Amino acid sequence: MTDHTTGTRAEWLAARLELLEAEKALTRRGDELARRRQELPWVRIDKEYRFATGAGTASLAELFAGRSQLLVYHFMFGPEYTAGCPSCSAIADGFDGSVVHLAQHDVTLCAVSRAPLAKLQAYQRRMGWSFPWASSSGSDFNYDFQAAVTPEQWQSGAAEYNFQPTDFRPAAGQDSSGLDEFAAGIVGTDWATYRREGPGVSAFALEDGIVYHTYSAYARGLDGLWGMYQWLDRAPRGRNENGFWWRRHDEYDSQ
Repeated sequence: MTDHTTGTRAEWLAARLELLEAEKALTRRGDELARRRQELPWVRIDKEYRFATGAGTASLAELFAGRSQLLVYHFMFGPEYTAGCPSCSAIADGFDGSVVHLAQHDVTLCAVSRAPLAKLQAYQRRMGWSFPWASSSGSDFNYDFQAAVTPEQWQSGAAEYNFQPTDFRPAAGQDSSGLDEFAAGIVGTDWATYRREGPGVSAFALEDGIVYHTYSAYARGLDGLWGMYQWLDRAPRGRNENGFWWRRHDEYDSQ
């Protein structure tokens, strides 16, 4: 038996029309936020970053692949990981099919991680993805864009994430064995090694040969990129979550 409110079709329609007005207001608010994102000042990037790609070593400008706009997904895959982060993998499942459409609209979408290229490529083959994926191994790129934390920043408890100092360490006196077990189960490392990587998205523009940083988002700012959550938000019971329920898409049958 359901414990949810039930009603007639007429009652449903009245409630739905009321909700529709709220949805329209949210859409208009989203349009306004998108406009404000695009009005952020562009910051010139003068630092030289080098990436390993399937086509060889590339600069940040070369990641644009001949287009004027670049979206980088900061995929959590550290050098010590045995596999990519399951959460980032779920997001990648959603954007893999969008790459070709964005490319036709002058936008290149590329994932960037600190793991060596060969490790990224092996995992990409396992997942069946085709989006561009570059390794920033040996570069400051992930650190500069709040997608990775140095051991020194970790120990200081003042890592920069989502535009504010953040302490990812377990609280003093807390037994971290559960966190270490969690990290070992999903990426094969301890908690500190796992969480020194962070998810995010950054946008860049290329104009007259100069690269500009235009936008970045982290944490809940990535909610809109989780395609499965957009569907769940429209399902009868919503997200209805109880812990870490999702897996890599090739692991469900083995659970």
